[in-house]
Amino acid sequence: MPVIRPAGLPSRAPYGFQLGDAMTPRLIPTRWCFSQGTWHAVPLIAVLACAEDNPPADLLLAGGSALDGAGGEATAADVAVTGDRIVFVGDAAAVGVTAVDTFDVTGLVVTPGFIDMHSHAELGTDHGRDARAFLHQGITSVALGVDGGGSAEVAARLSGWEEDGIGVNAFVFVGHNWVRRRVMAMEGRAPAHEELDAMSGLVRQGMEQGAYGLSSGLFYLPGNYAETEEVIELNRVAAEYPGAIYDTHDRDLGATYPPFGYLKSIAEGIRIGEEAGTKVIFSHFNAQGAHNYGRAHEGAALIEAARARGVEVAGAHHSYTATQSNLRSYTVPGWAVEGGDTAMVRRFDHPDTVEIVDRQTREMLVIRGGADNLLFADQRPELNGRTLQDVADEWAMEAPAAARRILRDGNAAVMNLGLYDGENLRYLAGRDWMMTCTDGRDPGPTRPVTHPRAFGSFTKKIRDLVLDEGLLTLQYTVRSMTGLAADFLGWSERGYLREGHLADITVLDLETLDDMATYENPRQYSRGTVHVLVNGVFAIRDGEATMALAGRSLVRGGDAFDGG
Repeated sequence: MPVIRPAGLPSRAPYGFQLGDAMTPRLIPTRWCFSQGTWHAVPLIAVLACAEDNPPADLLLAGGSALDGAGGEATAADVAVTGDRIVFVGDAAAVGVTAVDTFDVTGLVVTPGFIDMHSHAELGTDHGRDARAFLHQGITSVALGVDGGGSAEVAARLSGWEEDGIGVNAFVFVGHNWVRRRVMAMEGRAPAHEELDAMSGLVRQGMEQGAYGLSSGLFYLPGNYAETEEVIELNRVAAEYPGAIYDTHDRDLGATYPPFGYLKSIAEGIRIGEEAGTKVIFSHFNAQGAHNYGRAHEGAALIEAARARGVEVAGAHHSYTATQSNLRSYTVPGWAVEGGDTAMVRRFDHPDTVEIVDRQTREMLVIRGGADNLLFADQRPELNGRTLQDVADEWAMEAPAAARRILRDGNAAVMNLGLYDGENLRYLAGRDWMMTCTDGRDPGPTRPVTHPRAFGSFTKKIRDLVLDEGLLTLQYTVRSMTGLAADFLGWSERGYLREGHLADITVLDLETLDDMATYENPRQYSRGTVHVLVNGVFAIRDGEATMALAGRSLVRGGDAFDGG
């Protein structure tokens, strides 16, 4: 009888199916059994007969409560791993599965490794390569090149990670802002035909090298200068490649100046994917600004209408009410930056122009809740941990003037406190198309104050919405972090606790699970993540980072980068 095994399964992995006879055309679960010097696929019921001849797995997580990532109830199941694969999920004792190393995870929850769908993990730096802040949340894979910032030089980036080693798996997008800046610098106009061709060539280069799709940051410059049609044309290039995704920080989450329109912006993002023929994911999806508190359901309705007509649209969000971006985007209108920083400073120095800039800066600050809601997360010690209002008061000047003075020395990282609404956040967490992200970076020791989301987003979602409030079930929330994301990404071998899948695994202690990072003291790792395996290697073991660099660079489809 022929044996059916999942694609990519190692030849000696104990897993498979047999076809029934002609009268009973069904799949019969089997295990690979080593007997008389060779491997055989035998019905599960017969495994005990040769159990003593089966070589042990490398490790066994025994006695845990398993959530497989599909959203179903937890089951009591042992999980065995050999090499980089899950080779068994079930009752190990009942079928004689043993392991070289057995870890008692009784009372703990075993899940697939979490997938961060919008990240700024600094894997190319000495301080960020091991990804400890992410691993301590149970994250094993991260999306990068987002907000329109991804380079078209994808192969070089993936190759560099493979050579240097990274703590988590990583995959990338090619960014609209990056390609536009490369071709047109900071020109605030539509591209000429040859310029659009050049940008298309860069998108194609990134896709050929394994990018997952096109990312945009239409809130940011120079992306904000682009008309919708330009982005559609570039996304059509991405759409030439199966499974392509349009990942967007859309033009106006509700706090753009001048307003484009919160709902209009969502409609634009859907249109860009629908007309080009790609999937769409809205980054850190939520409604920004006090004027949009309680309005998340309106934006969600647009997404659900698109899904109903067959467009594959989704979102990802984190569990914080503050954003983090840059001072220039939050305080200077786009027209004043056209042509780049030198042109911007020249406008600052023109007495008539600067009067207009400052008036519009005040209007932008109103949208963001005032200068005392902009908290610096910058590496400059005289700024870090202080608000724009604090700095303005010290310098005895108005907030717009203080912002201009800072920007003369370069842009600054800044958080916008209270921009998201907790009611909106909780409503969106309940949408069955909503994934999870950090939108975070661990920028190293030069910034004592940074956004806590890099250290706590996934843990906080479980702690707040599942354990404390009971708003979501654990299995639903784990699905948003695992299987839902894997399906959207087109992964066939990650995102689930299944035999034959790659062994990205997270083990949680719900009794101690807690996000420790705060706005005042963000550099605190989450607690309660007991074990994390990345490709079968312990990255977190007994709550401590092993410093293993077992992550892989992933090309479109989920395969590991092979240097091609």
